[in-house]
Amino acid sequence: MTSPSTSSSPASPPMPRPMFDAEHELYRSNVARFLRERILPSHAEWEREGLVPRDKWREAGAAGLLCPGIPDAYGGGGGDFLHSTIVVEEIARALASGVTGFTTHSENVAPYLLEFGTEAHKQAFLPGMASGDIVASIAMTEPDAGSDLKAIRSSAVRVDGGWRLNGQKTFITNGWHADRVLVFAKTTPQAGARGISLLWVDTQSAGFRRGRLLDKIGQLAQDTAELFFDDVFVPEDMLIGQPDAAFGYAMSGLIRERLLIAMRCAVALEVALDWTIDHVKQRRAFGKALIENQHIRFKLAEIKTLACATRAFVDSCLTQYLAGALTIDGAAMAKFWAGEATRAIDDLMQFFGGYGYMREYPIARAYVDVRPNRIYGGSAEIMREVIARGL
Repeated sequence: MTSPSTSSSPASPPMPRPMFDAEHELYRSNVARFLRERILPSHAEWEREGLVPRDKWREAGAAGLLCPGIPDAYGGGGGDFLHSTIVVEEIARALASGVTGFTTHSENVAPYLLEFGTEAHKQAFLPGMASGDIVASIAMTEPDAGSDLKAIRSSAVRVDGGWRLNGQKTFITNGWHADRVLVFAKTTPQAGARGISLLWVDTQSAGFRRGRLLDKIGQLAQDTAELFFDDVFVPEDMLIGQPDAAFGYAMSGLIRERLLIAMRCAVALEVALDWTIDHVKQRRAFGKALIENQHIRFKLAEIKTLACATRAFVDSCLTQYLAGALTIDGAAMAKFWAGEATRAIDDLMQFFGGYGYMREYPIARAYVDVRPNRIYGGSAEIMREVIARGL
């Protein structure tokens, strides 16, 4: 039996999504085509090498996948948030985990510059980010500080003309290729969460160095690295926003980030279900197709219901976000629910038998590649706490 395609037709009709118009769907087709033609043919090779080539960033920029929601005045696609969601969803649908950094760059970093940067920042950096000439990453997580941002130890002290930055960051998406890193650092340590600032660091700066590419169990082609800052000088004009205001910026940004993670999870579950339905209709055991086994059929019915409920809830949160009404705890619920729903991929993999453990099958890659969604952007445990605080 051949490995099922990650771009096969869905086994069941998709739910209506009226927020997307014809122009959005045309853009979706273009994104899917780029991934199919320019990313997927070499993706397995990049997984073996542990990195997507740098030139793919410029190709993605030319194809309009980078910064699609940034105004065209700053070199972006001039689209809306739905264009951003389309890139996230199509990367998830294609299981092109090696290029999830495209969306970190476009949807996690660029909005900070657009919302809190000066006009000079926007003019100097956003066009290069949209074209792929500049690769950007965001550095929050440290060896001893993950979901608890206020626990970071990286610090920056004022000096003549700017700041001196010291610290270590880990699990940094795009860390290996990054030309610029948006660093969260304590600038007023005694103020706790109210003493964190955002610094826009040039990776050519003296004292900056990259550690190793991290050896992950999944997302093998995704650029994930350790970063070190040893007395790095950051000019005064490379402070993004106001001093000591970054914690508040992050809380606002996390609504967007967590919603996008939820959308990624919703798609991942849908496509994994489609692959499995297709497989159990073809695969035979004891003289009949697996789909004829009542346990399997009922389990798939249960997971289909879960996938549909997840899609309905996540799209409801998307509608709220578009209206400016999605709250911090609402985004946390979306991420928590959709992330937990992807646990069902374990059950789906089971129905492939031994084939499900082979990386040539997309279900095997999905099993490990989707798993981090329950960790990054705030772990499931932290989401429970955020939701509980809103009770």
